[in-house]
Amino acid sequence: MIKKYLLSTVCAAAAAISATSASAMDEITVAYFLEWPMPFQFAKANGTYEEELGVKINWVSFDTGTAMSAAMASGDVQIAVSQGVPPFVVATSAGQDIQTVDVAVSYSDNDNCVVAEALEIDKTNAGELNGKKVGVPIGTAAHYGFLSQMAHFGVDVGSMEIVDMAPADGAAAFAQGNLDMVCGWGGGLRRMLEHGNVLLTGAEKEELGILVFDVTSAPANFIASEGELLSKFLKVTAEANAMWNSGEHNDKMLPVIAKDAGMDVDETAATIATFSFPSADEQLTEKWLGGGAQTFMKGVADVFVKAGSIEAALDSYDGTVDSTPLADAQN
Repeated sequence: MIKKYLLSTVCAAAAAISATSASAMDEITVAYFLEWPMPFQFAKANGTYEEELGVKINWVSFDTGTAMSAAMASGDVQIAVSQGVPPFVVATSAGQDIQTVDVAVSYSDNDNCVVAEALEIDKTNAGELNGKKVGVPIGTAAHYGFLSQMAHFGVDVGSMEIVDMAPADGAAAFAQGNLDMVCGWGGGLRRMLEHGNVLLTGAEKEELGILVFDVTSAPANFIASEGELLSKFLKVTAEANAMWNSGEHNDKMLPVIAKDAGMDVDETAATIATFSFPSADEQLTEKWLGGGAQTFMKGVADVFVKAGSIEAALDSYDGTVDSTPLADAQN
């Protein structure tokens, strides 16, 4: 069922790809997540992107990275900010021509699976999850983390009843007692944790090689025709990240980011404290866009193939990363 869903969704989206006009654009649409606070939102709220790019920007919020892929495939979205690596890998593995252009955020404690407290299951008896009902946003970072954790604990995913649910929906169903375990991120994850516990902390996941990071992605035809516009976009993003990372402007930025994310200041502070925002210089190193991200994508794809979630992985994901716009943004 999972494989059928992924193939039908992504292949249909890939088939719908429409070419972006080669002429200069006067309007673009950018996808992002609510309840996912990031420094770029300070620049977004202040109109800095429009100022620097000289175009109108339609900001549209999405529930999942798979929905972002579909919107880019249909031509409705030109840039997706903070798309999870797994949905990006699912799309590119199915033939959708989108590319990673920067590392939007790195995190591990803000994307996880939560077990219902009544079950009293933790990492010492995780095998008892066999046969349980789980809410998972299919094809996302949370899905990859779920599969990786179940593999680590030797849980037979095939024995489980897996329901495709966006984090907000999963959190609601979990609160009502309709799920044994649920996976998600951001505000959804915080609500899930009110009714259960994680199996592994972020640090424990990283020790097992279960990384969690999001990318900024865009259709290849948009990158090719509007490379300069994209570089300006990435430059504004990098400057907002640097402003936040300095620690000198957080008091000024936090309320603005919170309002734009649809959150209160306290929960925004708690969430963003679990994030890190690599500088453009860091992103261009071997650890990230210089090879590390591509290697990680291949690992994610291989796990999905083994789980039966996608038909096949690409031989290499080198072609799905284009660091040129970010390098140009540095100049």
